[in-house]
Amino acid sequence: MKKSSSFSVLIFLVIVAVGAACAYALHKVSADLGAVWTLAIAIVLASMISSAIRVADQWSRAVVLRLGKFRVLGGPGLFLIIPLIDTIPTGSTRAFSRVLSKRNRP
Repeated sequence: MKKSSSFSVLIFLVIVAVGAACAYALHKVSADLGAVWTLAIAIVLASMISSAIRVADQWSRAVVLRLGKFRVLGGPGLFLIIPLIDTIPTGSTRAFSRVLSKRNRP
């Protein structure tokens, strides 16, 4: 699985463009701080949403860990994570399944 996909970059650009259009529509070309704040909020929102979108390749699945514990196998295809809380370790899914099965035994 790739770190960033073109889909998340597209979502980022679309949200920033909508934020810039809203800032322009609300404040025109004036040097108002409201336009800067609107654009800053759009950039922060776009970065959060684009970092939450992940795409697993068609032939693979992604192990999603929430705060270090197994949550779900994501993919193939589009799936969402919570940034800074969910992690996706790199490596083979088979290796993680062996480790997780040993850890979860009673």
